[in-house]
Amino acid sequence: MTVRVRYPPSPTGAQHIGNVRTAILNWLFAKKMGGRFILRLEDTDRDPSRYRPDVIPDILSNLRFLGIEPDEDWEKGGPVGPYIQSERLPLYQKAAEELIESGKAYRCYCTPERIAALRAGQQQRGEPTGYDRRCRYLTSPEMDKLSAQPFVVRLAVPLEGQTLYHDEVHGDISVENNALDDQVLLKSNGWPTYHLANVVDDHSMSITHVIRGEDWLPSTPKHVLLYQAFGWETPKWVHAPLILGTDHKKLSKRHGDTEFAEYIRRGYLPEALMNFLALLGWSPGEDQELYSVGDLIDRFSLEGITPHPAIFDANKLLWMNGEYIRKSSPTRIVDLSIPYLQEASLIKTEEDIELAERVVPLVTDRMKTLEEVAPLTDFFFGDMPKYDSKAVEKWLKSSDDGVTLAKILPRLEGIAADQFTVNLIEAAVRSGIEELGVPSPQVIHPLRVALTGRTVGPGLFETMAAMGKEKVLYRLKAIIAKEH
Repeated sequence: MTVRVRYPPSPTGAQHIGNVRTAILNWLFAKKMGGRFILRLEDTDRDPSRYRPDVIPDILSNLRFLGIEPDEDWEKGGPVGPYIQSERLPLYQKAAEELIESGKAYRCYCTPERIAALRAGQQQRGEPTGYDRRCRYLTSPEMDKLSAQPFVVRLAVPLEGQTLYHDEVHGDISVENNALDDQVLLKSNGWPTYHLANVVDDHSMSITHVIRGEDWLPSTPKHVLLYQAFGWETPKWVHAPLILGTDHKKLSKRHGDTEFAEYIRRGYLPEALMNFLALLGWSPGEDQELYSVGDLIDRFSLEGITPHPAIFDANKLLWMNGEYIRKSSPTRIVDLSIPYLQEASLIKTEEDIELAERVVPLVTDRMKTLEEVAPLTDFFFGDMPKYDSKAVEKWLKSSDDGVTLAKILPRLEGIAADQFTVNLIEAAVRSGIEELGVPSPQVIHPLRVALTGRTVGPGLFETMAAMGKEKVLYRLKAIIAKEH
């Protein structure tokens, strides 16, 4: 058996953490088993308040950002296409007719007004809401009289017994049939509901494992009944746990559950997001947290998916991303950082790009996301930095500070521009400190504040070498002139 799994997003909103986690689990399983990963667009919900065709391109681009390339999708096609549900309507209509002919489904002519009144009455009486099956028992003459009216198609759920199925994560599950509603399969406009389209597509696309979120567990008995009604073999069910915030409440924006694309915009690396999301509800059973994509594929198994809620810890993701930034080559981080520096209007010329190539590697040990590169390096760019008032008050207000900088300046001027290296800069500054006969902090701190405007940053001598002789002298002279 060739493993075939699918990720079926709906264009009713941007992808969030839970959506992408589902795609990752499916893809890892397909890769581990040498199977096929199918991407299918479930676009049958055309409610104008929910339908968002503008997000469709992002679905593929988000997956590709992670390095996930579907084996079959609506762009490249495949043997069981089309892969967009709105292009498969005749399949669902035919399937619904087959169920009606076999007595497993029926036409329901009840108006929306009657259904609303029925539900309101049930709620008022404190009863479970659901269809009362009125049209299930219509006689042939009654149906003939109603044949010209709009109708929906409903599944004739067994009135007795239980629906049983096995979930690879949660074990054997049974549901009393009398607790299930005669669900609508086909709407009056000829479009399928999610349940019918999902089952028909999974069967026609030979899906072997349905890996999805635990929130779909309540729908699974309906899908099992549909498989049974058609006489089809059911796939294996795999329901991954819910994702909760660190307070064990439903994941929301306050926990960091924003659009997945926002994590890309903020400068999270694909390998960090892949690593972090794969471990939300799945574990390889090892005391380890950082895994390459190859490691994740090698270790992946359905047995590693836990039935317990997964906790989304934004701080852990931030830490993990910082680790991957430091594990990356400096050239890669420079290249990825340049758009953020351009957006912050720090890079405007070719010289600025060359400066970025020198300074970004100096701050990667402090970066947790790529978007942090601008505030960490902004003082390198332009003629003069923005000065922190408290730093200036502490280290540049005394007349002695100006004298100190004036004493250091000639030693730096004596270094050739093409020899303005860390070692020679440090030697010049250290000799100046020795001549002044003062503790080194009384020179190092004023020098740092004069050049960077702040009291913390990369190593001072590395900063000066990256900045270059011309800019170092320009800034020192400007501060010395101001102090005098």
